[in-house]
Amino acid sequence: MSFSLRRTGFTLVLLGSTLGALTACIPLVMGGAVMTGLVASDRRTTGTVVEDEGIELRAASRIRENLGERGHVNVTSYNRQVLLTGEVASAQDKQLVEQIVSGVDNVRHIVNELAVLGNSTLTQRSSDSLVTGRVKAALVDAKDLFSSAFKITTERGTVYVMGRVTAREAARATEVISATTGVQRVVRILETISDDELARMSSTPPKDTPKE
Repeated sequence: MSFSLRRTGFTLVLLGSTLGALTACIPLVMGGAVMTGLVASDRRTTGTVVEDEGIELRAASRIRENLGERGHVNVTSYNRQVLLTGEVASAQDKQLVEQIVSGVDNVRHIVNELAVLGNSTLTQRSSDSLVTGRVKAALVDAKDLFSSAFKITTERGTVYVMGRVTAREAARATEVISATTGVQRVVRILETISDDELARMSSTPPKDTPKE
């Protein structure tokens, strides 16, 4: 079963590993016109990439100053949308972290996935890093996707996928990620763009092309 939350044009979708319900709802369109519209490079502007890096640095610094050792918080920003993952000691700390991040310049939306739990162990974090690596490799291996269109974060076996992608790409990436060893759940935090928007992006020659 899936749960969707729509805010400011973005979609947050929580999915289990089984894809039966997903594929029934979202057809996988595989056409030559779609494929030629794909672009390989990061679909953010250079300025937005710089802003995202600044958001992550400033937010992480402010969280450390205010939270100290009371939590383990990861900040991931894509297209000025911020994902918060990790663990905090209380619901009050979870809200505090969100308030801190909302005060950082250029942040336009926050997805707060912090859990009120004890900090994850080194073993769990190492396992999550391994899963992230597997997911990225699987996306690279998928001949009909550009891995650079996605940003991947893993926390306690849950894979969070961010990016600016078409509906076809979102469905296909979810299929690939869900089939990856170690993935317990997929959370899509994606900005959906049309095929026409993607085609306009591809008017500039891409840096690389899909594998044959």
